[in-house]
Amino acid sequence: MCEEQCEGSPRRLRLRQHLRPARQRRPGDFRTRVSATSGVAAAAGPGDRLAALEAELASVRAELDDLNLLYQATIEHGEAVEDQLAEANLALQTTQKRLTEELTEAANYIFSILPEPRTASPVTEWLLLPSTELGGDSFGYHDIDADHMAFYLLDVCGHGVGAALLSVTAINVLRSAALPNTDFRDPGAVLSALNDAFPMERQHNMYFTIWYGVLTRSTGVLRYASGGHPPSVLRRADGSVLTLSTPGIAIGMMEAMSYRAAECTVGAGDRLHLVSDGTFEVETSPGQMLAFQDFVDRLARSETPGEVLDWVRGLNGPGPLPDDFSLLNIRF
Repeated sequence: MCEEQCEGSPRRLRLRQHLRPARQRRPGDFRTRVSATSGVAAAAGPGDRLAALEAELASVRAELDDLNLLYQATIEHGEAVEDQLAEANLALQTTQKRLTEELTEAANYIFSILPEPRTASPVTEWLLLPSTELGGDSFGYHDIDADHMAFYLLDVCGHGVGAALLSVTAINVLRSAALPNTDFRDPGAVLSALNDAFPMERQHNMYFTIWYGVLTRSTGVLRYASGGHPPSVLRRADGSVLTLSTPGIAIGMMEAMSYRAAECTVGAGDRLHLVSDGTFEVETSPGQMLAFQDFVDRLARSETPGEVLDWVRGLNGPGPLPDDFSLLNIRF
């Protein structure tokens, strides 16, 4: 824009007219003209010498005017560029502010759909800490009917807006039981239906892992199934520890997959911990990852999710965790 304004300005046109003959001169031209004038002076009278000097002075003044014009044009061009940079910087700041506000709004929405901690049995306590503004972890629990209650935690590959959108969509599908012809009391059937509903080819090549369990209150039977997800950890009231998982790949990676459920019984005083891989995939030293069994041992001794987070952060060292930290504790 500045280039065009300067190109067409009367000042620039006049500058070109003045500079055109000046550019054809060489640095020694002035000395040559003085020598020539001196040579003429030797053969001419005082009047001729004065006329030659006046002509030379006029030429020098013209060159000075040209230089002043060039200086003014340079200043004007610099000011125009500075104005353009200021406008661009203001637009960038405005856009950045808007994006930050939208990311904050999206993060607030993700947390708003998470369930309130339960104080009645089974009691729940949870902690979600995304590694970036928007993560791909989410979880939930709800009554399917008077005798059955579902618990689930999922982890979408990657981070950012795309992962968060897929995570929220899958959670809302589970909460609203929006999978046609699916018995939500059967964890295997739920995972198979999710796999059919969310093929990665239709989700920008994103997939997710999940652990889904259903408690039958009247019998204490807990049925569960997992798709590519870390095992959940069951600490019984007597101190024994079980890890609960079933074979199966992540949801959406391969079509027409069939997932099967397993089951165990839970009783008063038992605790179930649903985790994402971000809770334990940290380095204990350069190049050395935390062993899952060490994590299980520490998790089984914990009382709160915050206690586990502090321990993992201590292992990880300063800075954010490499992945989303999600932990859902359920006390029966």
